Amino acid sequence: MSSLALHKAEPAAGTTPGTAQGPPLRRRIALVPTLTLLLGAAYCLLPVAWVVIASTKSGKELFSTFTFLPGSGFSDNLSQLNAYRDGVYWEWMGNSALYAILGALLSTAVSAFSGYALAVYRFRGRETLFNVLLAGVLMPPVILAVPQYLLLAKADLTDSYLSVLLPQILAPYGVYLARIYAAAAVPADVVEAGRMDGASEWRIFTRIALPMMVPGLVTVFLFQFVAIWNNFLLPYIMLSDDEKFPITLGLFTLLEQGANTPALYTLVITGAFLAVLPLIALFLVIQRFWSLDLLSGAVKS
Repeated sequence: MSSLALHKAEPAAGTTPGTAQGPPLRRRIALVPTLTLLLGAAYCLLPVAWVVIASTKSGKELFSTFTFLPGSGFSDNLSQLNAYRDGVYWEWMGNSALYAILGALLSTAVSAFSGYALAVYRFRGRETLFNVLLAGVLMPPVILAVPQYLLLAKADLTDSYLSVLLPQILAPYGVYLARIYAAAAVPADVVEAGRMDGASEWRIFTRIALPMMVPGLVTVFLFQFVAIWNNFLLPYIMLSDDEKFPITLGLFTLLEQGANTPALYTLVITGAFLAVLPLIALFLVIQRFWSLDLLSGAVKS
């Protein structure tokens, strides 16, 4: 028998002769995280699928047909939603767009300045300040809602657009992400080179650091947009004029009225389906700005 045959017959080191080895075992192990992800995806997507299908049903079909069987009332639901209180639903959508776009832009700008400063500059109390921001990340919004209302009431700003916008501008989690990304994507050598060339700190930030931070700032913008778009508690506390309501609070009022008028349930479901579409569109539009490499476009030291 040749040495090659003996080599093939010998079991692998650390294994028991006669046991299965190689790729089949690895494939079985790899199935576990795949199945876990599939179950998680089903758990998250089934409610969305229900909303999409339920929005196609009329009031009678909603309570009398199989849950995941499409209906024939989507056009009627849409017409009734448009006609409800002279199109107040679209006012709520516009308010949500105003709060989310403007709030996310301002929050991203504040996060960019703060995160860059915390990552690049060395000053006394920097770590203490950063730890305070981390504590803000762990603070539940419900704890801050009432103090924010009392502060804005003192300034006579409640029941206004600013009462919803101002508390959203400083986002501790956005500052945290911006600092982590700036520390990874903006090398100190690049900043020092800019200083040696005589560039001001503002020019270094806007012309050198900011383009490197764009993928991270896009993520901050997305998180803030989604958080503000879905925010319910803050507008619920701050606003009393329903013409300033965002879509979340507007649909909540419709749902409350549906307890006495079941026909409004179809409007709530159709409105919820339409309210998800801007978030999906935003994700599809801005995902091209993301980069898998944290140091993309930078100089590695």
